[in-house]
Amino acid sequence: MLNLNYAYRIYPDASQEKELLEWLEICRGVYNYALAERKEWINSRKCQVNACSLHSEYIIPAHQPFPDYYKQKKALTIAKKQYPELKRVQSQVLQEVMGRLDKAFNFFWKRSFGFPRFKKYGQFRSINFPQFTENPITGYQLKLPKIGDVLINLHRPIPDGFIVKQVQIVKKASGWYAVICIQSDVKIPSAKPQGKSLGIDLGLEKFIATSLGELIARPKFFVELQSKLKWLQRKLAKKQKGSKNRLKAIQKVARLHEHIYNTRKNFHYQVAHHLCDQSNIIFAEDLNLKAMSRGMLCKHTLDAGFGVFLESLKHVAWKRDVYFEKVDANFTSQICPNCSVVTGKKELSQRVHDCSHCGFLTDRDVASAMVVEQRGLAALGLGVKLPVEEDVIGDIPKKVSRASRKNRKAS
Repeated sequence: MLNLNYAYRIYPDASQEKELLEWLEICRGVYNYALAERKEWINSRKCQVNACSLHSEYIIPAHQPFPDYYKQKKALTIAKKQYPELKRVQSQVLQEVMGRLDKAFNFFWKRSFGFPRFKKYGQFRSINFPQFTENPITGYQLKLPKIGDVLINLHRPIPDGFIVKQVQIVKKASGWYAVICIQSDVKIPSAKPQGKSLGIDLGLEKFIATSLGELIARPKFFVELQSKLKWLQRKLAKKQKGSKNRLKAIQKVARLHEHIYNTRKNFHYQVAHHLCDQSNIIFAEDLNLKAMSRGMLCKHTLDAGFGVFLESLKHVAWKRDVYFEKVDANFTSQICPNCSVVTGKKELSQRVHDCSHCGFLTDRDVASAMVVEQRGLAALGLGVKLPVEEDVIGDIPKKVSRASRKNRKAS
């Protein structure tokens, strides 16, 4: 099975937009009620049998089971009789709300932190239609249950042989979007490691350094607009709560955040396609992104978005039949790619790799990218690729180049 997600801009009319906003609020209420039910059950089991809790808790019988996904999903039928406004929302949409809460709890139990939180007003921004009996796209309209035909900007047609499985409606600061999941029985084989290889090194000085010597600068998406964001948030803080001017200020802040996100995402995909144009095999470092996001340069690390870029590169490589693999990132800057001698730890201010053993001279990040490429090739059993003089872009002294050639001949 092959699943693909396509995102389209939709343009609901005034009545449809009002209905979608009411659906979002109803789903938010159902989510909060189900979360409160689970939270009360957990809190009732925290205190000991012979002691009472310092906080007032609901007394839940000991034989009552935990309200899991299936029990809460079944309880929706009874809740619709007590709260008729729930009938306005399509039944499967409400069931997906329970599935979203269950996924949040499973993620919490897996990580042992990050307990699910209640959704405030406006924080529930998407609904999911999980099933369709027929193709909901007719021409340039998207047919949604109980909503009707919504105008859609079908800039990318649905490929032949694919069927629409589910549709997610998302509300953003710039408008409404539909994320359509399509499915086909086609099986695409994974890319094979053959052809020209390339190693990349991620960093803050340069966003990417490749084993071919190319250095790509890092745009500062958030830092460049940080002063404007501060100015907008300062204006927002002065607005009266509940006023229309406050809603307008909130909308401006949200649009700026969305602009930063879109600019970063566009840059990531452009770089990913640029790397796939150069090679058939790409190796990247398996970085500890969680530790990097909590360091001294956490703001710049999060602004660069290394994790999102690696996922985008993996997706683009899959689409373009390019083999992508992560390798060990430890000590890549402490090994000479020419003679494999450990050169020792370098200071951050030292941006040049100068091997005292073989005299190999190049940029520090380029040398790390070469080591990444060699580790990837060694893991695949394709042999270690030694750098040649044409692979390194930059001004290399002739005496260093002669020394490198002598060492290659001796090896």
